[in-house]
Amino acid sequence: MKDTRWTRAGIPALLIHCSIGTVYCFSTFKESIAATIEMDAFSVGWAFSLAIFFLGMSAAFAGKIVEQNIHKSSLISAICFSVGMVGTGLTLSFVKGIPALMLLYLFYGCIMGIGLGVGYLTPVKTLMLWFSDNKGLATGISIMGFGLAKAIATPIMEALQNSFGISAMFLILGVSYFCFMFLGHIMLKKPAGHVETAPEKSTFRASAMLKNRQFIGIWLIFYINIHCGLMLIPYEKQLLKNTFAESAALLLIISIVPSVTAVCNALGRIGYSTLSDHMKDRATIYEIIFISCVAICGLYLIGLPAALAIVLLMIINLGYGGGFSTLPALLESRFGMENVSKIHGLALSAWAVAGITGNNLSELILTGTKSSYFGVIGVATALYAVALVICILTVKKKAEA
Repeated sequence: MKDTRWTRAGIPALLIHCSIGTVYCFSTFKESIAATIEMDAFSVGWAFSLAIFFLGMSAAFAGKIVEQNIHKSSLISAICFSVGMVGTGLTLSFVKGIPALMLLYLFYGCIMGIGLGVGYLTPVKTLMLWFSDNKGLATGISIMGFGLAKAIATPIMEALQNSFGISAMFLILGVSYFCFMFLGHIMLKKPAGHVETAPEKSTFRASAMLKNRQFIGIWLIFYINIHCGLMLIPYEKQLLKNTFAESAALLLIISIVPSVTAVCNALGRIGYSTLSDHMKDRATIYEIIFISCVAICGLYLIGLPAALAIVLLMIINLGYGGGFSTLPALLESRFGMENVSKIHGLALSAWAVAGITGNNLSELILTGTKSSYFGVIGVATALYAVALVICILTVKKKAEA
């Protein structure tokens, strides 16, 4: 196979990210899992929160492995992700009640989450090395696959559930995704002649990054963007039902809009990151994201037409995806290429925290307000505004005199 930036970076990155990105399909089968193991949906929902938590934390600690050996990290990812899927399928076949819930947390939350984190991080630096002249485009390609996975996999998962049952769905997909990820593992390769700095010569210290004012600012805006996204994206169908309860087109809306927003999520990943290649400061993308989110949430809160809820979800998804894809290139622009996988991994710990706080804060607000989404959107608006201030004060490059 001829070594090109597509065969050694673009395609393998998509194979890996389109597989692990299916974690965002959780709402497709959450209620089926709850019914199968005879537990409530809220308890089952913690499996998703744990998967995101372990994704972020494993990425934070996997940077060193990824920097030195992408083939080791890509294989670890394929094994952990597939074991998590297959283990979940077997659990649903043979176990019920609390034991099943604990095994679900172990397989779907912990083991699969580790596969997610390591796999998410693995192709990113390789892409930036191959696409050195368009780093935003490079990361957008890969991370777009993570966002597009939901749109691709949701109808497949629904068809498998309807034909074979929820347990068989996990078993079939677990084996299928291992094949895709293993192929990506074989194909993935850094450019010829590129040599990483030997571990003993590396001067990188994570503790120094955690004291760096600009890194802290980037971590915070990244966290807030994910947190706010997770406050709203998992509740898309409920928000639409609440908004269009009296509409005759309700069923059509809730069947079409989630696919539209999934595409927006993917487009935000490729669009915003590519746009950042043409800007003097990549942090400007985050300003655009936060201004647009504050504006659309504010318009929704003052009671404009119900159709605005659809536009709101589209813009939130665009910004959510764009925040992910622009991050690696932003970090490279501030701290250089040498340790970008380690720094990117540290930044992804924000995803771990947001995975616990985002949807659970929404649950608290909805419980306290009798399922009013105005409270959720109001809090998200305030947080987006805070993120914009942090971005301007600590992340944006100061103009040269």
